[in-house]
Amino acid sequence: MANWTALDIPPQNGRSAVITGTGGLGYEDALALARAGANVIIAGRNDAKGAQAVESIHATVPVASVRFEKLDLANLNSVAAFCERLRGQRASLDLLINNAGVMNPPERRETSDGFELQFGTNYLGHFALTAGLLPLLRRGNMPRVVTLSSIAARGGAINFDDLNAQCGYKPMPVYSQSKLACLMFAFELQRRSDAGGWGVTSLAAHPGITATDLIVNGAGRRSLNGRLRRLLPFLFSPAWQGALPTLYAATSPEAKPGSYYGPDRMGETRGYPTLAKAPPQALDTQAATRLWMESELLTGGVFAAAEQLGQVLE
Repeated sequence: MANWTALDIPPQNGRSAVITGTGGLGYEDALALARAGANVIIAGRNDAKGAQAVESIHATVPVASVRFEKLDLANLNSVAAFCERLRGQRASLDLLINNAGVMNPPERRETSDGFELQFGTNYLGHFALTAGLLPLLRRGNMPRVVTLSSIAARGGAINFDDLNAQCGYKPMPVYSQSKLACLMFAFELQRRSDAGGWGVTSLAAHPGITATDLIVNGAGRRSLNGRLRRLLPFLFSPAWQGALPTLYAATSPEAKPGSYYGPDRMGETRGYPTLAKAPPQALDTQAATRLWMESELLTGGVFAAAEQLGQVLE
């Protein structure tokens, strides 16, 4: 795995991938996979940014098989509609990268369904998306789901008494909770795939500290992190490098089911892919089971519905 880069991605010809997010890490994932021959769907809520991403990839890889599909992770109806469209368009899916997210809006905001924006977008939206695409993934060729966490998960805690930060909102702890939830979901998805015979490999990854627009779009350019992003760019890895742990988890034959990957240097803040150290709270299986059950209640039983649909489609 030493100094693994996108040049080490095995040929992806014939494989299909859905990646959430039109810029930053999502764009780098899409570009690398398209260059390797995959059929790529970029999913995001901004049509203009989606079209720009597709155009840019085609400019770099003229023969790329890549297109954009509308998806708003902050709206469960949009997630359901996206999954229904894909189930109508294709018979299977080989790779899902749960990448898109929002970080540290200074004031509490809500999704269309009334969830706190970070928990609802980063975690619940991807929880519902994975469920909706599960019937396609189960018919995929060695299917994988890669869910993005963050080094911020180290300081995260799942507040089961106030998952949606209604009693008190602090941007960073709420962001950390959402990314811890993503990591716990990735591990629990592998356990449930093994128990249920789904045949889906679930992995997690984080990019370290990376130069994307996530901070600026969330906390704002005038926030402390936004100013650091502008004034001290050397603190941040380029997006192409931050994407490497995700791409390793998504494509490497050596990537292990249920594993977590991140950068290998400076406390996992930068570098090349390696096994990341999961925080102890992410390994609490009882909490993970409770989080799954709570997420099913909040999203309307999306995984139960996916299993029923899978049985109908078999």
